[in-house]
Amino acid sequence: MTERPRRSRRLFLQAAATGGLAALGAPALAQSFPFTPNQRYPDPSVQVLDPSFTRYRIYSSTVEQVGTGMRWAEGPVYFPEGGYVLVSDIPNNRIMKFDERTGAFTVFRANANYANGNTRDRQGRLVTCEHSVTRRITRTESSGRITVLADSFEGKRLNAPNDVVVKSDDSIWFTDPLFGINGEWEGSRARPEQATTNVYRIAPDGKVSAMITDLVNPNGLAFSPDEKKLYVVEWRGTPNRSIWSWDVAADGSLSNKTKLIDAADQGALDGFRVDRDGNLWCGWGSNGALQPEPTDVNGRKVFQLRGKSEDLDGVMVFNPAGKPIGFIKLPERCANLTFGGPKNNRLYMASCHSLYALYVESHGAT
Repeated sequence: MTERPRRSRRLFLQAAATGGLAALGAPALAQSFPFTPNQRYPDPSVQVLDPSFTRYRIYSSTVEQVGTGMRWAEGPVYFPEGGYVLVSDIPNNRIMKFDERTGAFTVFRANANYANGNTRDRQGRLVTCEHSVTRRITRTESSGRITVLADSFEGKRLNAPNDVVVKSDDSIWFTDPLFGINGEWEGSRARPEQATTNVYRIAPDGKVSAMITDLVNPNGLAFSPDEKKLYVVEWRGTPNRSIWSWDVAADGSLSNKTKLIDAADQGALDGFRVDRDGNLWCGWGSNGALQPEPTDVNGRKVFQLRGKSEDLDGVMVFNPAGKPIGFIKLPERCANLTFGGPKNNRLYMASCHSLYALYVESHGAT
């Protein structure tokens, strides 16, 4: 046996011994975290907060970790034709790919311009929010060519497009907060050119319109199953992060702004999806809020987090009236999620360093 086969076999055995999804393909550029699914059914991580949620819980399904090794996972989107999930790893400036058929977790796109939110349009093409100096919405054509859909409004550059959704009329709606230009972690620091942080609509003819201009750092967004409601997260809401709803007219105009969900008790809303029954499955975690006044700890005045942030990590499920009905406990804060799988009943949850999955008795609305 030559030295190269011996060395290859030794490396393979070392990788197998250490375990972890990133071991053989080596896609990780951050710490990979071990995860052991619950052995018994029902999974205690899937918590019923209201009896109405029992219809969505599968008794013999557990939370699984399908990928790890990211620095900040965001924007998952499922492609049924290929049976794979794409998920942004923003600080590592790449988009990762989880293949359901092989279990491989690999780099889909490096140098991704600090991509954040992703979605799939009605023609099956990838639509992406970019944070870096590009600060734009792009579409990846079937040929692989990238088309710029929007990078400015009224002659001024966008802030940092964050999350995106496509309506059945092929209009594209996206949020444009400041996160990607506030520092160097999720993009590149820059001075905002827009006076407000808006929700925009790209019409099928390419015209860009500001549809919502009164939210402070809008984040996740989604339509109700019948598209008669638009829901948007206000990241810097008062006094808490919240989800607002609007009535949507046939021409796309909005009216009747109403607060649907208030993330009290230090909860942090981020990305979310809506199922066919109109329930909102929301990425959840701690908002990191400090005590308003310092407390005495060992003779020193210090600020402390209110409550245990790890108790909030996961997915909170609300019914269409805004009532919490279920919670999926995760070992990491969930930033965003999507429905996928061959039957559209597998919930993929992008959570800090990892991508988790859970089969549920529910289906994504789109």
